[in-house]
Amino acid sequence: MTEGVRGIDHINLRAPSDLIERLRRFYIDIVGLHEGPRPSFRSGSRGYWLYAGERPLLHLSISAEGDASAQSTGWFNHLAFACTDLSATRARLDAAGLPYRIDVVDSLNQVQLFLHDPAGTGVELNFSDAKLNTSTSP
Repeated sequence: MTEGVRGIDHINLRAPSDLIERLRRFYIDIVGLHEGPRPSFRSGSRGYWLYAGERPLLHLSISAEGDASAQSTGWFNHLAFACTDLSATRARLDAAGLPYRIDVVDSLNQVQLFLHDPAGTGVELNFSDAKLNTSTSP
């Protein structure tokens, strides 16, 4: 077995509780993750774990009182998710009035949707083997 990194374990977003609640709803209602078990931590941290299937992929941590300022993300640009059901996802985005940009990567047979979460973080939704219905393109 090769030693070293095997993949990304999870992503953590940390923010005040009101923003965490908006992020929770966004990643559940719009992106399609689901809330699952979150262990208790000795540090007393609070928040949610959002799952893709059986995997806790996105951790939402509530910042402590008085620690409500955003952290510098340097050159971080976006989160990308492998997704299914392009038409249902676009319908959710359209129903929520969320703006998004579409790109088609012909060489990968992939459609990509680009948008921002309530904290302003870039989100990329990738749909492999998807066909873009041009009659409903924004």
